[in-house]
Amino acid sequence: MLTLAEEIVLLMLEDESGKFVHVPEHSVSYALSGALLMDLAFEGKVDTDPEKLFVTDREPTGDDLLDSALHDICASEEQHDSRYWVEFFSRKSADIRRASLDRLCANGILREEENLFLWVFRSRRYPTRAGAVERREVKLRIMSLLFSDEIPDPRDIAIIGLADVCRIFEHLLARPERERVRDRINQIRKLELIADTVVTAVREIETRIAQSMTMHPM
Repeated sequence: MLTLAEEIVLLMLEDESGKFVHVPEHSVSYALSGALLMDLAFEGKVDTDPEKLFVTDREPTGDDLLDSALHDICASEEQHDSRYWVEFFSRKSADIRRASLDRLCANGILREEENLFLWVFRSRRYPTRAGAVERREVKLRIMSLLFSDEIPDPRDIAIIGLADVCRIFEHLLARPERERVRDRINQIRKLELIADTVVTAVREIETRIAQSMTMHPM
């Protein structure tokens, strides 16, 4: 199974050109750091409440990216909230993105050609764990969920929340489509507590940045 960070990376890739959509760099950073935290949560390594994020299991996952993040959280002398850790790991977002791309290429999902990343699987599906059914490519899954009453799984709830708060949907959907699914996005976000907590933390950071840019324009 792909990590959330890997699927966020796939969500940001233009299908035909192999280039990344033009999302503000800080938004990409927060999306990837939020994905990293939620992967740890889904692995049962961390949990969160409104005031703090805390470790529930210190044993390694076997995933280098996740284990490095888990080590950083365990090594902290103080407990911090989700917002702190979103900002902390956003400083490592370039490494998260590069590692995610490398693994997507190593797994035969993408191929790199002159700094472009192109799909290998024309079927728009990719393998999961051995013996499991192939998983539909993330854009197809997310679009299907937004325009239906299907109940999403926790991982897709997290992806939808991050894609929304980091404005990825602005590049995937036309304005009328975004308006049509706005209530649906808000509904989905609230279905998973850890996802909603982390996404709320990202939203607070994004709001603060926007306010700062308004007060101190370039």
